[in-house]
Amino acid sequence: MTEETPGFDEKPDVPSGATSDDAAESAESSHEEGAAAPAGDAAKIAGLTAQLDQVRMALGERTADLQRLQAEYQNYRRRVERDRITVKEIATASLLTELLPVLDDIGRAREHGELVGGFKSVAESLETAAAKMGLQQFGKEGEPFDPTIHEALMHSYAPDVTETTCVAVLQPGYRIGERTIRPARVAVAEPQPGATPVAGKEETANDEESGGPDEG
Repeated sequence: MTEETPGFDEKPDVPSGATSDDAAESAESSHEEGAAAPAGDAAKIAGLTAQLDQVRMALGERTADLQRLQAEYQNYRRRVERDRITVKEIATASLLTELLPVLDDIGRAREHGELVGGFKSVAESLETAAAKMGLQQFGKEGEPFDPTIHEALMHSYAPDVTETTCVAVLQPGYRIGERTIRPARVAVAEPQPGATPVAGKEETANDEESGGPDEG
């Protein structure tokens, strides 16, 4: 009985009909496909990145548009509110201006001691209501004359003033906030022409008491 010893010159199995050239081509084709795959992925990534950049750009533009519209709306609201306040102030000033003669009558009645009884109660209620609406009275004796809020109806000279001064209030002025609706009508006095200023008089008196001005 003869034993068969495996041969070392056996060739690997080759598909029927296939040649060694076909096997080489198959291996080369597989290598090319593997190399083409990463290139295709890189192209897809580049395309997606470009699309993402476009989306980001569009989002930035829409965000800027929204911010601009919001700013315009806020400006519109502030303008409407400012106009509303202005219209309200004008209407209030117009109403209170019509009441000024009545308030003048009340003031004269108070000065003459005629503000008594029911008339006093009504007058005080009217003054309180006007004050709640923002009406303020101004104008006092002794304050410096200011042509922006005072109207001089009488003029004189006085030796005891150093500047043009309101010496009498003939009719009080009224304002609402910073808006003057009627200037105070006053009598003013100016320093006497050629009169020695008060400060100069005090210095002269001090010099006389000390025996004359100090010499350097």
